Amino acid sequence: QVQLVESGGGLVQAGESLRLSCAASGNIFRSSALGWYRQAPGKQREFVASITSGSVTNYVDSVKGRFTISRDNAKNTVYLQMNSLKPEDTAVYYCYVVPQPFAGNVYWGQGTQVTVSS
Repeated sequence: QVQLVESGGGLVQAGESLRLSCAASGNIFRSSALGWYRQAPGKQREFVASITSGSVTNYVDSVKGRFTISRDNAKNTVYLQMNSLKPEDTAVYYCYVVPQPFAGNVYWGQGTQVTVSS
């Protein structure tokens, strides 16, 4: 069983930065694809960023140039560095882990709230 523990959310003003962390238990981290989704009030959950086991990254257009996803396999942790935050980035952010090769399992964190005031 994989457990994910997120941290780093909070309340900031527009233009400021936050770094989210997601620590995973288990021994599947190194070979897994990792990423972040977010869900704003009244909206569907949307993809934010992902990183493969080979550190290939992908981002939704709205965060390109502002957010950076990274991983530390030694610490079983994935990060999301968020710079130049905007009020529209306000959401609950969820990390996920997809063990490879894909066998249908996706593990989710509990979510961490990010609030950006204008």
